[in-house]
Amino acid sequence: MRRKPIELAAVATAAVPGLTPTAVSSAPDDPADFDSALLLDSEGKQWRVRSPRHAEASARLETEFMVLRAFAPGIRAELPFLMPTVAGTVRQGALSTFVYSHLAGTTRSVEELTAGPEGLAKEIGAALAAIHDLPRTLVSNADLPSYTPNEFRQRRLNELDQAATTGKIPPVLLRRWEHALEDVSLWRFNPCVVHGDLHEDNILVDGDRVTAVTGWTDLRIGDPADDMAWLVASNEQGFVDAVLSHYTSGRRDAPDAHLLRRAALSAEFALAQYLVKGLAAGNESMIGEAEEMLASLAEDIAEHGGQPISVEPLPQAVPAVHVEPVPLDGPSVHVEALPQVQPAGAGAVPSVHVSPIPAEQPATTVASGPPAKGGEAGQAAGADGETTPHAPPAADDTSTAAITIVDAKSH
Repeated sequence: MRRKPIELAAVATAAVPGLTPTAVSSAPDDPADFDSALLLDSEGKQWRVRSPRHAEASARLETEFMVLRAFAPGIRAELPFLMPTVAGTVRQGALSTFVYSHLAGTTRSVEELTAGPEGLAKEIGAALAAIHDLPRTLVSNADLPSYTPNEFRQRRLNELDQAATTGKIPPVLLRRWEHALEDVSLWRFNPCVVHGDLHEDNILVDGDRVTAVTGWTDLRIGDPADDMAWLVASNEQGFVDAVLSHYTSGRRDAPDAHLLRRAALSAEFALAQYLVKGLAAGNESMIGEAEEMLASLAEDIAEHGGQPISVEPLPQAVPAVHVEPVPLDGPSVHVEALPQVQPAGAGAVPSVHVSPIPAEQPATTVASGPPAKGGEAGQAAGADGETTPHAPPAADDTSTAAITIVDAKSH
C-alpha cells in the first residue's frame, strides 16, 4: 500500500528526534519500490524520507546504509559531488524507513539533461569517471558483490533464461540478446566499482553542475557499461558522445572499445528485468507496462535494426521452405490411360500397326542346267522330273523362304 507524504512525515519524526516538519511534498523515486517525501523543518532545513514498499526494497536500503558508512570522509572529499548522509532510521515490522539529510539540487528528466548546457555533459562524465575509479577495497570491505567479466556474462545469461520462461519476451529480442551474450569478444573489459542503479532520478543538478549522486543501493564491482545504460537509452548520440569524451579523459584506466555496445544491451535488457520483477510482485500494472515497452522495442528493431550491440553480425534467419500440399481428393501423379483395344471389326485403331509376314512357301530344288526352253522360265524341275509353278518374289517381299540361286557361269 502506497504511503502518502504526510504519513512519511509522521514516520520521520520517530526516526529523527526533534524533527518538526512544517511542510511536506512528494519526491521522485522508483514507484515500484519506494515511497518518498521531502520535509522542511522549523529551521528551514530539508530532509528526505524513503520508505520501502516490500522486503526486497527494505533490504536494498539497509545495504545502502552500509555503503554510505563505508565512504570515509577522505573518500567523500575526493568526489566531485556530494553523497547522502543517513540522519535516522525506524523499523516498522519487516520494513525499515530511512531519513536522509537533504542535498542541494533537483532531478531532471533525460530530455532536460540532454538539452542542457554543454558543461552538464562534462559534469556527468566526470561524475561517472570518479565512481568507476573508486578503490575496489571499498566494495570488498563492505562484503558487496564482485563479478569477473565471465561471471557477469553468465549471470546475465541466467537472467535471460528466467525472462524467456515467462513466454512474454518477443522472439526477435530473445534472439538478439542471446547472440550478444554469446559474443565473447564483447565481454572483455576491466571490472571496476559500479554504482549499479544510476539514472536521471539519482543525479541532482543545479544549473550546469552535478551537485549530488544518490541511490547507492546496488554498489558492486562489475561492468561499467551498466552505469551508461540510461545515457544510451536517451538516443541522443551527440550528448552521449560528449559525456563519453569527458568520461574517457577523466578515467585512470582507458575504457574498452565495446563499452557503449554493452550499455545498449543493458538498456534493452532492463525491460525484461522490469517484466520479471512485475511478475514476481504480481503487479499487473508493471506487467502491462513492461509488455508494451518490449513490444515497442521489438517493432523498432524489426523495422530499423536497433542500436548495434554485438560485435559479430547477427546471422540472418533462413526462411522456411514452402511446400504446396497435394490435394487429398486426387492422385499425386496424373496417369493418362491408353485407349482400350477393341475387337477386330469394331473400327478401333491399335496403338502399333504390324504388317504380317507372308506365309512361307515350300522349299524347291534348283536345277543346275540351263533354264527350260519354250518360255518355261517360270517352272523348276522337281526331284521326280516334274515341274511346279513358282511365282517371282514381289518387290516388298520380306519372306524368309529359300532363295533361288542362278549359276551365272552356265550362261
